Amino acid sequence: MTDYPIALWSFNLGRAPASVAALARIIDEEMLKAAASGAKLLMLPEYFIECCLAFKPAGLPPDREMAFLADVGDELLDLLAPLPQKHKVALLAGTMPVRADDGITNTAFLLTADGRRIRQDKLCLTPFEQDPETWNLTPGNQLSVFELDGLRMAILICLDIEMPALSCLLAKAKPDLILVPSMTEKHSGYHRVYGCAKARAVELMCAVAVCGVVGVSKGTTQNESSVSGAALYVPCEESLGFTGIAADAAPTDGASSEEPYLTCAVPLKELNDLKGGKAEVWPGAWSADAVSLKADDLT
Repeated sequence: MTDYPIALWSFNLGRAPASVAALARIIDEEMLKAAASGAKLLMLPEYFIECCLAFKPAGLPPDREMAFLADVGDELLDLLAPLPQKHKVALLAGTMPVRADDGITNTAFLLTADGRRIRQDKLCLTPFEQDPETWNLTPGNQLSVFELDGLRMAILICLDIEMPALSCLLAKAKPDLILVPSMTEKHSGYHRVYGCAKARAVELMCAVAVCGVVGVSKGTTQNESSVSGAALYVPCEESLGFTGIAADAAPTDGASSEEPYLTCAVPLKELNDLKGGKAEVWPGAWSADAVSLKADDLT
């Protein structure tokens, strides 16, 4: 395979579906479009399921929103499960709260045409996600690398892509593509996530795809704005156009119903050639094991 075509959908929370079934129909229609474009994978962003707060029960307190959306997510995943086989397109169904033994996690689900349901918990939570007065989520503790359509992939959810320690772990697995569903309130958050995503592409000599929610959910009590774009980052190499940007859509707050959407292709063959020795200076999965740290203020 030379290139791997994907579609990135920065979902506008203002869509405000009337039911879980209505949201599933919206996704079904978009998967049909993705298939027509030749995409092998369609990615939705972090917490896109927050749009379902538009039909939350009256009087639902903020600290019960995650439990409500966990129930919605269970129903939605069952409705989405047949769609990858129907359209021959894998679906990263964004992230959603999921009940676990020790609380509720923020979890991404990748549904594949061969019937797999690959999950990845968010590993590094924001202070807001951990606030016991609101969402009170629990972090995951395992990072999975999996194979899909001949590519080695991983999912890093929003803040996780900002953690170099996770990049060091992933380097050992030699990923081809990292998928980054995100949710950021301001342009500052957008630039943190997208800037770090580009850095991970350089470090790991791989492609990194990012999309995030935009707009505001009709029923939200927490998130008064969402800013994002969409992008596919690659290593900064001459053969890939120097800049490290394979494709991108400008950030927006979605206030006028904008919804960034990208169809792009992961240059798999070129990435493999670069990893095989054609990169300008890349040292491979380099670690700092032989380096000691000296600082006057260390205790």
